[in-house]
Amino acid sequence: MSTHLAARLQGFGTTVFAEMSALAVATGSVNLGQGFPDTPGPAEVLDVARAAIGTPLDQYPPGPGLPVLREAVSAHVQRFRGLAYDADTEVLVTAGATEALAGAMLGLLDPGDEVVVLEPLYDSYAAGVAMAGGVVVPVPLRPPPAPPGEVSTAPWTLDPAELRAAITPRTKLVLLNTPHNPTGKVLDRAELELVADVVREHDLLAVTDEVYEHLVFAGAEHVSLAQLPGMRERTLVVGSGGKTFSTTGWKVGWVCGPAELVACVRTAKQFLTYVNAGPFQPAVAAGLGLPDAYFAGIAAELEGKRDRLVTGLAAAGLPVVSPQATYFATVRVDGDALAFCRELPHRVGVVAVPSSVFYTPQHADLGRDLVRFAFCKRDEVLDEAVRRLTA
Repeated sequence: MSTHLAARLQGFGTTVFAEMSALAVATGSVNLGQGFPDTPGPAEVLDVARAAIGTPLDQYPPGPGLPVLREAVSAHVQRFRGLAYDADTEVLVTAGATEALAGAMLGLLDPGDEVVVLEPLYDSYAAGVAMAGGVVVPVPLRPPPAPPGEVSTAPWTLDPAELRAAITPRTKLVLLNTPHNPTGKVLDRAELELVADVVREHDLLAVTDEVYEHLVFAGAEHVSLAQLPGMRERTLVVGSGGKTFSTTGWKVGWVCGPAELVACVRTAKQFLTYVNAGPFQPAVAAGLGLPDAYFAGIAAELEGKRDRLVTGLAAAGLPVVSPQATYFATVRVDGDALAFCRELPHRVGVVAVPSSVFYTPQHADLGRDLVRFAFCKRDEVLDEAVRRLTA
């Protein structure tokens, strides 16, 4: 680590995704580490982007985002969540969900403010809080037991007492990720009511990362925290087109919320990327207007891939926790997860990501032996990974 690195970023080195992706290339491994699809998105979306390139849309879009996308986001949230947001003042387009989250932290936190977040936590959360001078207060999700060679379909659990104990006089907001990466958990109604109760009781703000909202499998239902009574006025909802339309490299995200809170994010965002993805914004807008059958179809297709991978992992003798949503399944390994993932490409030619990197030091033991596998890949890729693991 450089001695010149700012103190608030000490401990944040190269991401594990970069390390594991480089290992995949160097060893010719099947890459089930980073969560990105290996098939193109829908033609209805891609064709709009192709037509937009070479037009004035290549230039700076408006700071809040193109009106066509802000209006599409507003209509989409109304359609699926029953929430009304003014496209001009309550919707902001960002460079992916990552910038929306970072902008929210920079725009809302003062030094020393505490942010309660479920753990394991996506790695950008802790960095975003640190850049804003805040302090992460993690509350662990706990995996169900999964015997070797078996698949557990029970959800990860949240302890209400641990959540309540995390609140202090310095708590400013709760950063909630559901559907949750890396566990694949979808918070149920009772758990969301618990979070809402805590937020209301202590007069907190909430920021919700809902980028996997449409990738939810049978038996689970995604509900936005902002849908609960008294929560819309104190919640920023973050979304993205990357996962929904298999366009993760476009980096088109957004944040919806009360105008006052969205203005806080916009104040920070304008000095980060300023604007982004001009030709891709109308394309994502077209995608958000696709019929219900598209959104149901992508979830069903991904559920089949989940079943394909978790069955194969169990056949390879690994204990597997099957997710309720997202791109990822979790296994428990015998030993250190990071060492396991660094050795696996050389041993069998498969790359995964150690879930241990998604834990803070105080809960390091909880994730020490957990590994995340991505199943958002073509069936033949998943089959080849399973073949190598079981050989």
